[in-house]
Amino acid sequence: MPHLTVHLPENRLSGKEPELVTALTEAIVEVYGEWARDLVGIRLAGVPAGRFAQGGRTVDTGASLTMGVRAAAFERPDADQITARLGAGLTDAITDVLGEEFRAGTMVELVASPQERTFVGGARAE
Repeated sequence: MPHLTVHLPENRLSGKEPELVTALTEAIVEVYGEWARDLVGIRLAGVPAGRFAQGGRTVDTGASLTMGVRAAAFERPDADQITARLGAGLTDAITDVLGEEFRAGTMVELVASPQERTFVGGARAE
């Protein structure tokens, strides 16, 4: 159940939400396969102008993406390849929609979610 939270400058995000959701979903499907499509959850959070900073300066070309991944994915023999594909694919999705100038300012963080600590609708996720 991949879930993503993406923080982006509001002025750069506005009006591009559907295209970005599609691109991010496709990036996940490219790595996990078609079975994952209906399980991808995305939350886009627009950050008001002047509240996104890099290197002590406000910017409007930064993106912060946090993706919850089942902890078992990091224990697979191909974990290095999977995580590299996720990082690159999600960054590409953002830059494809919002512009190449976002690449250097895009941070993707993959966070392990142990199955026993993941709940959907109040019930433990299977």
